[in-house]
Amino acid sequence: MGRSRRTLPEELLLLALDPTTGTTAQPQSLDLGLAGAQLVELALAGRIAPDGDRIAVVAPRPTGDPTLDCALELLRRRGAPVRAVNWIGGPRLGLRQTYLSHLERCGMVHAVAGQMCGVLPTTRYQATDTEISREIRSRLDSAIRTGVPPDPRTAALAALAHAVGLGKHLYPGNEGRSSRSRLRDLIRHDPMGGLVAHAVMDVQNGAVAQPRRSPAPAGRPATAGVRSAPEPARGVPMQPRHGSMTRAVVH
Repeated sequence: MGRSRRTLPEELLLLALDPTTGTTAQPQSLDLGLAGAQLVELALAGRIAPDGDRIAVVAPRPTGDPTLDCALELLRRRGAPVRAVNWIGGPRLGLRQTYLSHLERCGMVHAVAGQMCGVLPTTRYQATDTEISREIRSRLDSAIRTGVPPDPRTAALAALAHAVGLGKHLYPGNEGRSSRSRLRDLIRHDPMGGLVAHAVMDVQNGAVAQPRRSPAPAGRPATAGVRSAPEPARGVPMQPRHGSMTRAVVH
């Protein structure tokens, strides 16, 4: 995969970046969305494919994007298709900062140092090339306005934007209600985007499906099912506790 084309995680992050404050909208759900956007990008690259509600690796060769290739390798190591909701619900701490740093290196954003409460150092990010952000936004606007089925990449971006709650950021107030509704409807135009978007929303709602139970042996009552917790992503470093942080990044 060439690096001349922006990836879906990068586009989603640019959509979420507030041009005035330099912070990102919906920061907690955005982290889930970025993990989901990686899956869609890998699917568009032909490396993974949906298998029911699971994700299967179909071509493990690298894409050329280090961050995507790390996710692809983690999926490959699982050895079996992974439930999308468990993958997205696993820890992806630091993923947003990884993409912000990449966008900064590419010259799409620049870091602005500041302080929180006059003491704790913070970093905000301002878009340097607003034309790129406008082009991304115009694709969504066009799909919403015309009603013409969008290309898979734009459909997936719309699905992810809806899933992480960017609709009220992009189309605020009562006047944006119909646009938010049409943004939600675009989720049906890309199967992988739809699968991932629903998984993102399920994780946010805590709706991780219960595992299927085997029949209880004769004479022994069946035990109640236990809701499965999201599987952590192996190989992903844990973030330090808040008390150990010496620098805050404000998104």
